[in-house]
Amino acid sequence: MTTAAPSLFPVPEARAGTGRRAAADRPRWELPALAGLLIATAALLLWDLGASGYANSFYSAAVQAGSESWKAFFFGSSDAGNSITVDKPPAALWPMMLSVRLFGLGAWQILVPQALMGVATTGVLYAAVRRQFGPAAGLLSGAVFALTPVAALMFRFNNPDALLTLLLTVTVYCVLRALDGARTQWLVWAGVAVGFAFLTKTLQAFVILPPLALLYAVCGPTGLRKRLGQLLLAGLAMLVAGGWWVAVVELWPASSRPYIGGSQNNSFLELTLGYNGLGRINGNETGSVGGGGRGGAGGGGGGWGETGIDRLFSGNIGGQIAWLLPAALVLLVAGLLITWRARRATDSLEGTARAAFLAWGGSMLITAAVFSYMQGIFHEYYTVALAPFVAALIGMGVAVLWEERGGKAAALTLSGTLALTAVWSYVLLGRATGYLPWLRWAVLVGGLLVAAALPFAARAGRRALQATAALGVVAALAGPFAYCLTTVSTAHTGSIVTAGPAVAGGRGGPGGMMGGPGGFGGPGEMLQGGQGRQGGMPNGGRPGAGQQGGMPPQGAMPQGAMPQGGMAPGGMPQGQGQGGAGAGPGGERFGGGQGGPGGLLNGARVSAEAKKALTTDADEYTWAAAAIGAQNAASYQLASGAPVMPIGGFNGSDPSPTLEQFQKYVRDGKIHWFIGQSTTTDGAEGGMPGGGGQGGGRGGPGGGTSTDIETWVKATFKASTVGGATFYDLTAPTA
Repeated sequence: MTTAAPSLFPVPEARAGTGRRAAADRPRWELPALAGLLIATAALLLWDLGASGYANSFYSAAVQAGSESWKAFFFGSSDAGNSITVDKPPAALWPMMLSVRLFGLGAWQILVPQALMGVATTGVLYAAVRRQFGPAAGLLSGAVFALTPVAALMFRFNNPDALLTLLLTVTVYCVLRALDGARTQWLVWAGVAVGFAFLTKTLQAFVILPPLALLYAVCGPTGLRKRLGQLLLAGLAMLVAGGWWVAVVELWPASSRPYIGGSQNNSFLELTLGYNGLGRINGNETGSVGGGGRGGAGGGGGGWGETGIDRLFSGNIGGQIAWLLPAALVLLVAGLLITWRARRATDSLEGTARAAFLAWGGSMLITAAVFSYMQGIFHEYYTVALAPFVAALIGMGVAVLWEERGGKAAALTLSGTLALTAVWSYVLLGRATGYLPWLRWAVLVGGLLVAAALPFAARAGRRALQATAALGVVAALAGPFAYCLTTVSTAHTGSIVTAGPAVAGGRGGPGGMMGGPGGFGGPGEMLQGGQGRQGGMPNGGRPGAGQQGGMPPQGAMPQGAMPQGGMAPGGMPQGQGQGGAGAGPGGERFGGGQGGPGGLLNGARVSAEAKKALTTDADEYTWAAAAIGAQNAASYQLASGAPVMPIGGFNGSDPSPTLEQFQKYVRDGKIHWFIGQSTTTDGAEGGMPGGGGQGGGRGGPGGGTSTDIETWVKATFKASTVGGATFYDLTAPTA
């Protein structure tokens, strides 16, 4: 490479793939800077972490169950009675379950493991980029990742995406280490990481396998036969790491294990290949909450928004991940052009750099393509999987262009990339009406000025060059940094959440609004996770505000105004569609949450009276109660600490239990209460237009067992109102 001093991004002079630089070769600022990066990342992710309460109560209830029952721990059951599992494998739940077992049930105990995974991902990313491109490039990549808004969201939340992102980052790191001398053990570790990623979020773990496997097959520094053998060993390691749990579940007698949530035939393989697998691609998701083919914005995405190459840049999705995505694409092309002169991946410095660009770039491109064109369920927060790939390309690309800046093409590319980023940040910041207008203009003007000055800064001396480069980094990261601060200062609850401020025209799956699946784009709707779109919950408001279940008329809420209906315990709006139940450690902070489709994405308010009823003589029953829909059941379970059976699983559509099974449980005295629809919601009765049952009852989209059970209970047992909810005493039949 062309050398130009002074260099902020010194590439190791030794063969980059070795990574064996002596400690004496490290610049004195490296370790303090790395410590500062990790501490700052931890501070960002841990700040006011408890404000979100139990976050996604669907998973928090499973964590609570696993902390009390080892069987629930192993299977990932929604309740300690082991009636049904969550609709994912349990690997992401295990760290949270262990934390709660050690320190007790609470918001911090559940969410701190997630935050620590974010710090670990930052560290792994730094180590991976530093090996080929030096410490400054590693630090820049780590900072870009930590300041990605969707990363700041998901590593403070209890969805499986946090662990998945960490394992995907580890996978790429291990493949790059394997390319250093064709070391088999690192390729095997990559297979292990993918296997555990499969146990985290099934087939999404395999998305990055094609480019990584092809890269090693072509560029591994050994003979073809050995390369293929190493890949087979890695595949075997992946199969063992991800398949052992699947084998146990499939061989375990179905009568003595919980039902596999999300499946229609009590089969994990069916869940993997259908609802959580190919169904996400083609939209054919039996039992889904409304995948492809259900009414929505059109354009091929069914109820989950338009598909296409612009999906990741449009609406609310752009503010989650796309701040530096255009820059990453430019830097990927530039990096490959500069390093393409190498013939083999590890023959030279350029060769190892090219391999890194191919690994991170290939992973980014294939993941982005899947997200852009998948027809099934798609939520904005899925894009966190792209964050490490984008961040790595930014750090590597800037490092390579900086080293080549003596050439006109490299200098202009570096400046042009910064200018592009400034303009794009200006566009993204403008999508949130009234959001920090001064920052929008500061980023645009400052970024363009720095971009124009960058090619000439070297003539003014080293300090001027360094100051100009630092200002360029500030201009590029100011927008996502502001979004991150907004994200960490806002409570997020429910099944679907988004980072940053409310954005007009945001799109995604249903959540916190009435009207069924696929409410997209229009002013006055509710954003997923309870943040209002323009006209609903303007910037500066708290999440969860809306009218009549979460769909206020345009302009109904002035900035910072309090919603009608007052406040539920813990400060959440009463009776409003907030996208989920957010419970604090004491179990009292459940918002109204009747605004989603039949309570599908929301929990219920749990009154003191209901809690007392559930806890009275709870030890005499396997389940203190049963309720339709997992979010609804989770609210009562987290509030009382007693197992509550979620009839029909997540959305009430799983055929678990059948009416006959439920009747047998009642005859055997295993269930005390059946919780019917609430009488205190401010929306339609039961939270669904047309009187749909709370929690997605009425059979849901995939079956009618929950309807049959509800009908039988109403006809057979006495009903009473307990704290605004209808309770049926299953020990007291009417006849």
